[in-house]
Amino acid sequence: MRKAIPFLATVLSGLLIASAAQAQKPDSQTKLYKWTDEKGVVHYGDSVPAEYSQREQSVLNSQGLEVQKRTAEMTPAQAATYAAQQKEESRRKQHDMFLISTYPSVKEIENVRDVRLDQINGQITAAEAYIASLTTRVDGLKQRALNFAPYNQKPNARRMPDDLAEEMVRVMSELRTQNMALATKRTEHQKVVAQFDVDIKRFKELRTSAAARLNQANSPKQ
Repeated sequence: MRKAIPFLATVLSGLLIASAAQAQKPDSQTKLYKWTDEKGVVHYGDSVPAEYSQREQSVLNSQGLEVQKRTAEMTPAQAATYAAQQKEESRRKQHDMFLISTYPSVKEIENVRDVRLDQINGQITAAEAYIASLTTRVDGLKQRALNFAPYNQKPNARRMPDDLAEEMVRVMSELRTQNMALATKRTEHQKVVAQFDVDIKRFKELRTSAAARLNQANSPKQ
């Protein structure tokens, strides 16, 4: 029985040493915080002081890698601005992806632009022809109206017939509507030209950037 005591003591000693080593081993889940003070100095610690709790801060893992980022608290106006910026950034990235995945070349973008402009130009031409016919119709109605009061100042001039007055109102209203529609189409034409100009420029930038990254990746290591 006495001979077992050294063996038990050795086992117990080993367990104590292992426990101590485990206690000294850094926890892989330990978090480290990083924040910047009002002077721009970066600080690290296992907790953020209360006076900096509302400022932007990062959470790092035991390897010092950022695993979470907390933005500084913002006023409602700042939050709205930030949300709008994020939305616009997301829209821009989606449009970049659309350009790269849809068009194989600048020529293809120009072809799509030209088809769209041809459609609008056709609508503008049709609207102009319709407006010309309405204008001729209005001129004829006005000429007829000169035979009646109040356009005819003669004392014995007859009152304008109701059907003539109603048709003048209807045709002149339609003329105003079509002129407004024509103006809208011309504005649309300008916007399409401007948008495709922007898209072509951005497409070239994206292709140049992609080519540069590819060349860098294929370049021999020094």
